[in-house]
Amino acid sequence: MEKILEYFPKLTDDQRAKFEQLGPLYEEWNDKINVISRKDIENLYPHHILHSLGIAKVVKFRSGANILDLGTGGGLPGIPLAILYPEVNFTLIDGTRKKILVVEEIVAALGLKNVKPMHLRAEELKGRFDFVVCRAVASLDKLVPWSARLLSHEERHALPNGLLTLKGGNLRGEIKALGKGAYVEQFPLTDYFPLEYYMEKYVIYVQR
Repeated sequence: MEKILEYFPKLTDDQRAKFEQLGPLYEEWNDKINVISRKDIENLYPHHILHSLGIAKVVKFRSGANILDLGTGGGLPGIPLAILYPEVNFTLIDGTRKKILVVEEIVAALGLKNVKPMHLRAEELKGRFDFVVCRAVASLDKLVPWSARLLSHEERHALPNGLLTLKGGNLRGEIKALGKGAYVEQFPLTDYFPLEYYMEKYVIYVQR
């Protein structure tokens, strides 16, 4: 929790309380349904919640924006971002029912009114969003077509609508596979969180 406060020092009391609740909630639910590596659950805040919030260092979502967390798993990055942006609407989808069950329970426990969890695959979803966000879901050549049809044509952010995905390692092959027509930016997370864990971890932005 200290790392969250270090890099996001302007949290309200309500936001701080919700982030503090997240740890025990994930520990409780992870014992029943494995959504975070059991070896790494003790690093929930520095490795998972802070990682999710890396997206907020790249773009500040405007009030009323609609954000889709595609393949949310246990609610990352969607739930931490929803706490950070209470005036933004988040839709969290996953094709695995038991993972969405965990998301539903955590969202209810936190009283997050701006989160809509849905047991759906991306191909089944209808709607338009300002940004599609995700974490460790699939390669870029799959994520880009999945998200493209779900992006709104109405722009309301300095960064044009697009895909924001958290990825690690050497991504040259994935980016090259998108072809010359794709506009891609790579934001190193060590620019925002100067920690060894975040070496070779990035927010990848692909414009609609």
